[in-house]
Amino acid sequence: MSTDARPKAGLEDVVAGTSAICFIDGDRGILAYQGYDIHELADAERGVSFEECCFLLWHGRLPRRAELGDLQTQLAAARRLPDPILRAMRMLPAVDGMDALRTLTSMLAHYDADAAARTPEAQVRKAIRLTGQIGAIVATWGRLAAGGGPIDPDPALGHAANFLYMLTGRRPSALEARAFDVSLVLHADHELNASTFAARVAAATLTDLHSAIVGAIGALKGPLHGGANADVMRLLLEIGRDAGPERAEAAVRAKLARKEKIAGFGHRVYHTEDPRATHLRRFSKMLGERAGQPEWFAMSERIEALVKAEKRLNPNVDFYSASTFYALGIPIDLYTPIFAVSRISGWTAHVLEQYANNRLIRPRTEYIGPAYPQHVLALDQR
Repeated sequence: MSTDARPKAGLEDVVAGTSAICFIDGDRGILAYQGYDIHELADAERGVSFEECCFLLWHGRLPRRAELGDLQTQLAAARRLPDPILRAMRMLPAVDGMDALRTLTSMLAHYDADAAARTPEAQVRKAIRLTGQIGAIVATWGRLAAGGGPIDPDPALGHAANFLYMLTGRRPSALEARAFDVSLVLHADHELNASTFAARVAAATLTDLHSAIVGAIGALKGPLHGGANADVMRLLLEIGRDAGPERAEAAVRAKLARKEKIAGFGHRVYHTEDPRATHLRRFSKMLGERAGQPEWFAMSERIEALVKAEKRLNPNVDFYSASTFYALGIPIDLYTPIFAVSRISGWTAHVLEQYANNRLIRPRTEYIGPAYPQHVLALDQR
């Protein structure tokens, strides 16, 4: 094979399958779920809730009122974790939140009535339960890590508001609930990213849904996939809240001079602004002002302008989600697990799609090793 014909490293731009779930046009900055543009889905006033987004990803259409009510009821029931999961959570050592989520998600399979069932209806029920359970696990893990006790979910609250309530013990304001709801919608799916591809490869073997999701969580744990928004917030904290935009710019200029990477910029797919960053930028500003911490947004805005001017890179979904989550009172160590709280909807949608039209995923590689044939020499001749 000629050098020009070799596949690109990391399978960049290689089409590995077909899907009706998510459409991305990186040149035009388009992200759409089942044909619905993300800007319409995430609109502050006319957009959909995360629950509606889940239904859309799983069923290919937005729910009717009765269908949405039924889904909300099922999610509310799923948020009450099995007692053995709560006990196991307390018994785990002081591990990273992603490690805990990987272990506890695997355990959930043992307490799911549909664990061995493979009908399409059972798979959807498992997807719904996992969506409710993973949110509850991450919120409860955050409570325990902060020295608090588990908080029972409130069936009157939606998925986003329930998460914030179970994490902080305080019912969020309408703005806080909507900001987090939109964040969940924005992170719900993103085509064949590393964790979604891992889930589909696992599902293609016809392993169970829980195992496929554990594979996705393992992929998300890797720092080249998850964690960038935590790095963004750590950078802001390192610069200091009282530093101001000018000092923030100076600090980032110094990092650029040292050839250091600035987290939260650039994207493998988008050549324009990440359309998700558009919405998170707005919530970062509003929540920061509401929380009496406008400095984080002001610093972020100045850093964005500098990196765009110096490196011609646009902010991605992680850059403004950092200060958005911080203003919501979310601990930095939960930023990557929260990605899973949202992306479980997309992961399960892709697994369901894989099951519905399955063929084992078995790509090939181009061999670049020693020339064939090699011959075995006697031990004293090697």
